[in-house]
Amino acid sequence: MSGVTEQQGSEVVAEFLKQHPETETIEVMLTDLNGILRGKWLPIENIDRVLDGNFKMPLSSTAPDIWGRDIPELCAETGDGDGICRPILSSLKMIPWLERPTAQMLLTMTEEDGTPWGYDPRALLEEVVSRYQGRGLRAVTAPELEFYLFLDQRDDQGTPQLPDSRINGRSQIGGQIFNTDLMHEYGDLLHEIRNACQTLELPLDTIVKELSPGQFELNLYHVDDPLQAADNAQQLKRVIKSIAHRHGYIASFMAKPFGQLDGNGMHIHASIIDEQGNNIFDNGTEQGSDQLRHAIAGLQQTMSDTFLMFAPHLNSFRRFRTGSHAPVAPTWGYENRDVSMRIPNGDNQARRIEYRVAGADTNPYLALSALLAGMLYGIENQLEPTAPAETGYTEQKPSLPRNWYDALDRFEESEYVSQYLGARFQKAFAAVKHFEQEEFEGNISPLEYDTYLIMS
Repeated sequence: MSGVTEQQGSEVVAEFLKQHPETETIEVMLTDLNGILRGKWLPIENIDRVLDGNFKMPLSSTAPDIWGRDIPELCAETGDGDGICRPILSSLKMIPWLERPTAQMLLTMTEEDGTPWGYDPRALLEEVVSRYQGRGLRAVTAPELEFYLFLDQRDDQGTPQLPDSRINGRSQIGGQIFNTDLMHEYGDLLHEIRNACQTLELPLDTIVKELSPGQFELNLYHVDDPLQAADNAQQLKRVIKSIAHRHGYIASFMAKPFGQLDGNGMHIHASIIDEQGNNIFDNGTEQGSDQLRHAIAGLQQTMSDTFLMFAPHLNSFRRFRTGSHAPVAPTWGYENRDVSMRIPNGDNQARRIEYRVAGADTNPYLALSALLAGMLYGIENQLEPTAPAETGYTEQKPSLPRNWYDALDRFEESEYVSQYLGARFQKAFAAVKHFEQEEFEGNISPLEYDTYLIMS
């Protein structure tokens, strides 16, 4: 039960209900491989079922496709049997945006014998974290999430509609980056998001107006527990979507909603501390330690193999273009935002990697798993990186997978993924993506009709 006994769990729940006796319902939720929450509503009096190991969901519930359909191959492999859902007690909180008094709790899944379930993205991250613990290390991470606010309507072509603003009008040229006056136009919504984060104990740091119209970024504080960091990012997404809906907007983490505007990324800051609390990337210099270089090299060498975990959808790859803020090669550099891995300047004791590859459409558990596993791979093998890129814009020769299909091929054939992240996860995630690709391949876009119907 996430490292606690049933008795401890009962005590936590009893204290929670003492503080919130009005609670009627609890939402219990797993995260699937696409980063979508799947779960049930339980009457609050039945919460003991989750604590005593009697709450079950199908093993396949962590691996449907993006539309929520079962993958026949995976159901056949598991017999579509049940797994045991274990509570993440730190996530037991009231849901602040609902009218009826409702609590929530995240879950993770095991097999009947207690073995972590290989299709569960949180179990995957937990395994990576345990490898760090075996070396006396802890990873410190902080995700940054970008998203768009759209009107709750689309045009007759299905295109999402950006809201007008008093400052920018209907202009889609520039989004008034860092403009705090424009943020006040959305002040009620943004303050409600911050208040909800306080209720849920999500460590929200800054709120930023981003580059494009209707685009914002929310940053979380660094925490030294990657599982908690991923839980925080997953819950933050839900907060943003739910409160935007209350205010009549659609909040979207789609990687590239418009071809001509900036995409949504999820930049992740990461460092590693030892048992004494020292940052192993800090050697007292601006260049950082040998371990920093090894970690960068590990990420360089594994980036293509795990690229699907950072760009999991068809639309994800529209974000990666030469000359954009999304990298197309496994480059790195000091205080340079034109690379995949930026080493920020500042206090040497805070030396870290800002990993700029993941889209905001990424599953936070998978993104952190791939990032931390790649860093550890480089450290364990004492790999050496390429030379850092010079500060300022540099033309990158694309070398990362250019499309969804190439990324899936690299992922599925990777011996590194099988060894470091697990063959069962590798098979399940690949099966989900194959199933989704087949659906897109069977649909013809309006652009194809416009282009080929008469002219071909």
